[in-house]
Amino acid sequence: MLIGSHTIIQSTNAEADRAFLRDVIGLDGIDSGGGWMIFGLPPSELAVHPSSKNNVHEQYLICDDVEAFVARLQQAGASCSPISDQGWGRLTQVSLPGGGVLGVYEARHARPEAKPKANVKAKVKPKAKVKPKANAKSKANAKAKAKAKPKASPGAARPQKAAKKRRKAR
Repeated sequence: MLIGSHTIIQSTNAEADRAFLRDVIGLDGIDSGGGWMIFGLPPSELAVHPSSKNNVHEQYLICDDVEAFVARLQQAGASCSPISDQGWGRLTQVSLPGGGVLGVYEARHARPEAKPKANVKAKVKPKAKVKPKANAKSKANAKAKAKAKPKASPGAARPQKAAKKRRKAR
């Protein structure tokens, strides 16, 4: 079952970008070893847009007030592009120390619930039923029952089955 999403920002100066995300943006993170920071993110969402090619991914952070966000970052000495109205939201681009940019926008669209519902279930094959081993008494009972009931000829049940099929087909 899915438990989260992992986003990667490729950077020519990963150490500086990690420090920026931690110290300026204010993301909490853990060092997973050797300085590899893994940052926690607020609830996320995923959209699939039509495209002429595959394997093109974009990453945006969402804020509740893009003007306040830009003002806070500018006070910290960070550079943001002018806020642009995209219809679906108001967008800015934050310049990362490594040279990349990170889109941040104030959403106008409806947002999914913060906690995803567990609606994806793994398909599990049912376990095969294990028949208990027959003891001597049950074997004797089975033989007695077989002798007591005369077996029908193989074709005897066919007319009844055919009649049932015709009734179901109607």
